[in-house]
Amino acid sequence: MTDILIKNGTIVTLGLENQVLNGHSLLIEEDKISKIRPDSDFTGSYQQIIDAGGKVVMPGFINAHMHFYSSLARGLYKIQPSTNFVEVLNNLWWKLDKLLTLEGCYVSAMLPLIDAVSRGTTTIIDHHASPGAVRGSLNIIAKAVKEVGIRASLCYEVSDRDGEKVAQDGIQENVDFLRRCQTENDPYLRGLFGLHAAFTLSDKTLQAVREAAQGLDTGFHIHTAEALSDQEYSLKNYGIRVVERLDKFGLLGPKSITAHCVHIDQSEMELIQKSGSAVVHNPQSNTNNAVGIADIIGMTEKGLCVGLGTDAMTVNMMEEVRAALWLHHLEKNNPSKGFCESLNTLLVNNAVIANKYWDIGLGQLKEGNAADIILIDYFSPTPFDSNSFMGHLAFGLSQSFVNTTICGGKVLMKDRQLKIDIDQPRLAARATELATEIWENF
Repeated sequence: MTDILIKNGTIVTLGLENQVLNGHSLLIEEDKISKIRPDSDFTGSYQQIIDAGGKVVMPGFINAHMHFYSSLARGLYKIQPSTNFVEVLNNLWWKLDKLLTLEGCYVSAMLPLIDAVSRGTTTIIDHHASPGAVRGSLNIIAKAVKEVGIRASLCYEVSDRDGEKVAQDGIQENVDFLRRCQTENDPYLRGLFGLHAAFTLSDKTLQAVREAAQGLDTGFHIHTAEALSDQEYSLKNYGIRVVERLDKFGLLGPKSITAHCVHIDQSEMELIQKSGSAVVHNPQSNTNNAVGIADIIGMTEKGLCVGLGTDAMTVNMMEEVRAALWLHHLEKNNPSKGFCESLNTLLVNNAVIANKYWDIGLGQLKEGNAADIILIDYFSPTPFDSNSFMGHLAFGLSQSFVNTTICGGKVLMKDRQLKIDIDQPRLAARATELATEIWENF
């Protein structure tokens, strides 16, 4: 049995009853946390000892909505200007995803996965699209996930926008990957049934998705009322609102993720709450695309579980949660509004969402839970305890460096040096070659 003792750090457990523990050490055995006890309880010899002096020890971060394939768009300048969200999709994302090969899916996933390690993100819920290379895309992304060593839930984005065959291939890709996850029960891989958005899905396809998902014990991961145009399309063509339409086809439920939810009303919030579905807030993406601001304060008041994603804007969850905080201060024109609602998306609710799929105690340092742990360099200039922790995260920790990242008991980065056996310069060079080929077609 391999073991790692982490000592001399300030342990932040998170969870519903967050504790800040000084004078305690944490022992990892295999892939789990076996002990969190006072320092004096650890007198034996250990295979590896990590001195966490001057560091905060806390659970690895979780990103509840991501698009790995977006990596190959970084710096892309050969696109037409877009004046609304649909134009953004047509001018950028729906051009990019069509040009992805299976190799492009793999390389574009490797880049943010490695970056996630350096930023302390140990679990990602991804949403993939590659209409020109649908079949086998989730397995090739899973290969990247396994090579890097963090956890990921994957799905393929079913849509009618590229024709019936691509939609059917997308359905089958989800089914096959979900069956693989069920058969292998790999602790690093999970799956959801991916859907693009209601406005690119016909009733026929939604029914086909629902039928295909029978017996797979899965939830659905779908962009929901991200832009006002999604609601307008639904009302014009179906006479009901977006969330009502999802509910009509049985796509809501405890394992489902409704991403964005910028333009849902009170009745839709109630449907989501009653179904147990999660909402995932993506503040930087929403402001970048100028689609609006999701009412996460109102959602929280109604009892919805609101998590935090990055929608591929970053893999730095501390950056994203700060963006949420400032955004909701501004939205409410009140600097006292939205503090807990914003920070809890990352610190509490993302763990609630992720544990619906993994159920191994992600997001909380507790004996018996998964050993997904990060160390952040931080010398606190003021009292640091459970009462002040959120303030420290927003205004201090978030400006510090992740020093060490551990996932499943494996050290992926230590002292800011990656321990992953991957040739990063070669990978970046190949990504540049692939991006150049793709950009030439814009």
